[in-house]
Amino acid sequence: MPVTQAKNEYKAPTDLVREGIELAAAITSSPLVGTWKNVNPKTEGLLKLVIAQSGSGVTIEGFGACSPTPCIWGSIPAMNYAANVTGNSAVAFSATYTFSFKQTIVVGRLHQGPDAGQLLTVETFDQFTDGSGRSNYYSHFDMTKS
Repeated sequence: MPVTQAKNEYKAPTDLVREGIELAAAITSSPLVGTWKNVNPKTEGLLKLVIAQSGSGVTIEGFGACSPTPCIWGSIPAMNYAANVTGNSAVAFSATYTFSFKQTIVVGRLHQGPDAGQLLTVETFDQFTDGSGRSNYYSHFDMTKS
């Protein structure tokens, strides 16, 4: 007997409305907005991340571990994401920094559970574009809202 595989169906917003599922008008960014500091003060990576409301999305401004003062990465637009297609509260974001020598993808997500809204996991993916031969690398940072 042949095995049949269920067909995945991707529904359009109008299909969801016809089924009585209410769609969010826009994702509210407020859970992400604020100043986030690395829980590891001795990090050699991302020290601080400032997330600000910008229109229907957010901007992020990163601060790296440099000496004697933190490196300012600059403020760039970011995309925020809800937990599902009908969600209206931001739980994650993504953005891409383009520096003169590398490109850095930054993604972050809020933790769920008892510490919801107070702990943000940020991951960075660095790709060198300067022909230096350095390996691309991944970093992970836990941050708390200050």
